[in-house]
Amino acid sequence: MAKKQLNSNTGARVSAQPRLHQRAREIQEYGTVNHMLPLDLEEPVRLEMTEQLNQLLADSMTLRDLYKKSHWQVAGPTFYQLHLLYDKHFAEQVELVDAIAERIQLLGGVSIAMAADVAETTQIERPPRGREEIPVQLSRLVDAHQVIIRGARELGRRASQLGDDGTNDLVVSQVLRTNELQSWFLSEHLVNVPLVEAKQASAAKGGA
Repeated sequence: MAKKQLNSNTGARVSAQPRLHQRAREIQEYGTVNHMLPLDLEEPVRLEMTEQLNQLLADSMTLRDLYKKSHWQVAGPTFYQLHLLYDKHFAEQVELVDAIAERIQLLGGVSIAMAADVAETTQIERPPRGREEIPVQLSRLVDAHQVIIRGARELGRRASQLGDDGTNDLVVSQVLRTNELQSWFLSEHLVNVPLVEAKQASAAKGGA
């Protein structure tokens, strides 16, 4: 057994032995806000903003993971291009997730974090565990982006109404614009155009 020594400052017994398996009550419950920071935002405003930001966070974390699933499981002639594109978008979503979570904490709230809680909260449809065709992967990702874009627009407008300019700036300048751009990149892959030979339009009947 590790020998205990006296702390010279407090006189309490101390030991180098790790204190394992510790549990205690939460220091802050989910769905609350605390520590009135000098933000000039009243508690009801911060409560509403953190609730909506957590919904956006749950959806963004789901989209982030959907990109990684697609990155791992993509197959077909465009494997290399989409393998890289999916991972690029994944990395950008990682940055957004961190920014949203930090905004929630900054406002005095508690950011959602664990996969089980995210799964219970997200509005994005859950994919199967197995591999899917590329068009289905792309469609799922575009649908997920639409969920986030819709939520970001609503949250941005509401934050502006409540005077929460910081949340408005984050949601519009980072979340909305990034998701719009990523959605555009994906959507262009779903356009049905010839790969090698252009289809020539047939001449109009009866002449010009």
